[in-house]
Amino acid sequence: MGKYHPKVDPYVVSRVRALESLLLEKGLLAPDAVDRVIQRYESDTGPMLGARAAARAWIDPDYKRLLLDDAAAALRQLGLEYQMLVVVENTPAVHNLVVCTLCSCYPWPVMGLPPTWYKMPAYRARAVAEPRTLLRELGLEIAAGREVRVWDSSAEMRYMVLPERPRGTDGLSEEELIPLISRDALIGVAEVAAPAAR
Repeated sequence: MGKYHPKVDPYVVSRVRALESLLLEKGLLAPDAVDRVIQRYESDTGPMLGARAAARAWIDPDYKRLLLDDAAAALRQLGLEYQMLVVVENTPAVHNLVVCTLCSCYPWPVMGLPPTWYKMPAYRARAVAEPRTLLRELGLEIAAGREVRVWDSSAEMRYMVLPERPRGTDGLSEEELIPLISRDALIGVAEVAAPAAR
């Protein structure tokens, strides 16, 4: 993501390490607790859960309707209790982009760990002020006639994009579609590419 991947401030890193060491020393944190949490959000749930919901919506019209109308009920079918999500659909006429302008509210249980650039002031400001330019710089060109809608997450409500299904994937199963769907596509800074021809 280019300039939106700055190195984390060494001061922040040292504070986090100091806090983790203190919690371990006092016996308040199990040695592998942090690794288990990171593993859960990187691999076990999101972005796999968000991708699974999107893939299922692509192949099941009833599930798609439920996901767009009542995301909590749709996620419950995947084993997750999460009440704060609204899913917005990309179409040929509309492209959606998610941001949190006030802080970095993000649906961790659905999409895993947020990318570093999502929390950066430059992304948060430019997503609202100049979304087309920002998307172009991130490698996504939105046609002039296509509307761009920006959804601002908050402490009460988080958003996820249901990307457009790429051409050439009609015969693929849910399990085959899931790996095609990236976290960036669920945020709206990328589109889902069709798999390479075999």
